[in-house]
Order: sequence, then structure tokens, then C-alpha cells
Amino acid sequence: MSSAPSAAPRLRLRAPAHQVDPRAVTWWRLQDGLFWAVVLVAVGVVLVFWRPWWLVAPAVAVAVVALVDVAVSPRVRYARHRWEVTDVAVYVRTGTIVEDRRVAPLSRVQTVDTQRGPLQQWLRLSTVTAELVERLTAATEATPGDAT
Repeated sequence: MSSAPSAAPRLRLRAPAHQVDPRAVTWWRLQDGLFWAVVLVAVGVVLVFWRPWWLVAPAVAVAVVALVDVAVSPRVRYARHRWEVTDVAVYVRTGTIVEDRRVAPLSRVQTVDTQRGPLQQWLRLSTVTAELVERLTAATEATPGDAT
């Protein structure tokens, strides 16, 4: 009797269980704030040195959009962003206007990377926590399959 290879567990697209660290809101707010600061300084330089006063109303509109973006977007992003690692897959949900859901079977995970920019280091954050890296690495080593 030949034994057929065991069927891989069926992965279903579902909502992941975990939210990101609450400090991510501060990181996103700082990123957005730095972006908008550069834009508003550039607009201010144009207004001061070239005096195209017809740009005052659009500049005020840009400033309002910047304030709303910095105040609201990180909270919405935090509420929407979810992740989860199970024995068979990594689940991620992102997106504020357009929802993006991803499922990565552990048998397909080839690398686990972390990234920490200066703001993330200051906030003690990374794109993947050290504990999660260790868990994913152990899970991928224990998962059968050639990850191809």
C-alpha cells in the first residue's frame, strides 16, 4: 500500500486577530507630520519669496488636509491594520479605503526580515517584532515543504 501525501491544510481568508502596537500610531503620525511639514515649508517659501497671493487659499486648504491627515489617518490605520501567525500561515489585513488581506502559508515563507528606521528605533518599534521573527523562523523550520 502506498501512502498518499497528506493534504495541506486549507487556508481561508479571514480577519487576523491582533492589532499592531499602539506606539505605531505615534510613528505613523510622525511620518505624516514630517511629510506635511516639508510640503507646507515649501508652500510657505513660495508664498513669502514670490508672493503669488492667489495661492493663499489653496495653501490653507493643504494645511487643513495636513492637520486632518496627521490627526485622523493614523488612528484609522491602527483600527484597520491586523496580523496573526498560526501554525500554518501568516495573516495580514491593511488598508484604510481599500482593504488588502494577505495569507502566506508558512511552507512558502523563505525569509523573515525586520526594518527599523530612526523613528522606529526611538519608539522601540520595528516592522516585525523580535519575538515574532523568532516564532516565524521556528515555525518555518518546522513546516514541511521546500518553500518554492
